[in-house]
Amino acid sequence: MTNRQGVHQARTLARRKALQILYQSEITGLPIDEIIDRCLYVEEVGLICDFTRMLLSGTSSHIEEVDELIAQTSENWSLERMPLVDKSILRLATYEILYVDGVPYSVSINEAVELAKDFGGEDDSSRFVNGVLGRIADYLEETKVDSGADGESGTEETADE
Repeated sequence: MTNRQGVHQARTLARRKALQILYQSEITGLPIDEIIDRCLYVEEVGLICDFTRMLLSGTSSHIEEVDELIAQTSENWSLERMPLVDKSILRLATYEILYVDGVPYSVSINEAVELAKDFGGEDDSSRFVNGVLGRIADYLEETKVDSGADGESGTEETADE
């Protein structure tokens, strides 16, 4: 296994942990920081790495912008009507697409679709997540073209662990 594969697997696991904690926060109403600081997450999650913390912290601190973009691009679905797992997956991936440098949109989308396959409550969950995130990526690409920006990643965080 190459180092690149190892990093990919570590980030996949980090996203999975972040989703579980984000979902737990949705269900319990507890802030993410409290869940982590008091180790209130399920034992299966294991140790929280820097990438997981960055995803959770960033998603939490940018929730308004993330939710606005999801609502804008999800056809006929308000955030309130979305299954909590799908909404959590979309929030996590949208944050990553918007703000994490060095992660192509396609990687964030593929990882989110895999999470939806594993955790989504319905057969259509992965298609729904893929559709919304695809529209977000298209919208951001159009916005970059209109503004003359280049590149294909966010602007805030680095993807290094």
